[in-house]
Amino acid sequence: MRLVEVGHVAALVRARGVEEVLCDLADYIEADYRRWAEFDKSPRFASHSSDGVIELMPIADAQAFGFKYVNGHPRNFEAGLQTVTGFGVLADVATGYPHLIAEMTIMTALRTAAMSALAARHLARPDASSMAIIGLGAQSEFQAIAFGALLGIDRLRVYDVDPAAAAKFVRNMEGMGLRIHVARSAPEAVEGADIVTTVTADKKLATILSDNMVGAGVHLNAIGGDCPGKTELQPAILERASVFVEYQPQTRIEGEIQQMPADFPVTELWRVIAGEAPGRQRVDEITLFDSVGFAIEDFAALRYLADVTKDPRFHRQIDLLAQPADPRDLYGLVGPVRVEAAA
Repeated sequence: MRLVEVGHVAALVRARGVEEVLCDLADYIEADYRRWAEFDKSPRFASHSSDGVIELMPIADAQAFGFKYVNGHPRNFEAGLQTVTGFGVLADVATGYPHLIAEMTIMTALRTAAMSALAARHLARPDASSMAIIGLGAQSEFQAIAFGALLGIDRLRVYDVDPAAAAKFVRNMEGMGLRIHVARSAPEAVEGADIVTTVTADKKLATILSDNMVGAGVHLNAIGGDCPGKTELQPAILERASVFVEYQPQTRIEGEIQQMPADFPVTELWRVIAGEAPGRQRVDEITLFDSVGFAIEDFAALRYLADVTKDPRFHRQIDLLAQPADPRDLYGLVGPVRVEAAA
């Protein structure tokens, strides 16, 4: 089985360039969203605790089955740990044999950013040139680069409650050709922004954006609220916006729309991508991508890794599956070694 480790993904991104990887991932995700009906879909399985959540995200088409293991533990940062980690598996449906296992911590940040920019390409105003980012944790740089690569966004207004996070973001974005304004508050950050991305980590019903902070024509990219009891937007914003989601059965449990009635109208984004439903219809319309992350995006990322990591620089082979000479004789691999008698 092919194993793609953290070092392999880092080497791949450095070799290809982060912008190229993000654009490629957006293409893979868009291709899979266009064939939405071909997938066997379900909401992710989630095990919640007082400290966070551990999730499994499965999906399959007629050829491959994939899943991602991922956690979300906001307080991990206090112990010097990542708040989100993951790994993924891709398997052959015909035999059930897995053929790829890959790190999905860096890849989740990459695919989330690619998905955000892809959604904005379908929903934001075509003339959008500036973005506010509220929350400058582990995903913020990926979001900024993706919006630059896919939409040409070159002006950023950013804010985090922790000045050290803002300093880290500015340092990492040096040389990327971006004009960055570090705001002193969330209201200052969103002032005049064409796109607003909220990507905070706290597992609580928060109000990162209030209704009076959102003007006409803005596209909102809400990606921090991704589990029950975790939101970022005041409900009044949703009442004013055209809301687009990945997969309704999952988003109604985990997304911003968990605050709304069960019949609150939303559009699944695949319908916009496939040309079956309109996206933005007016210049002054507020559009909201209520993103919680869906397994089809991880499937596309694993498909991408399967295609681009064949070079030995980007993987290693591991002995994870038993391969007895006689498929019926599994015991023979662990039983006593038999010495054949001489003839």
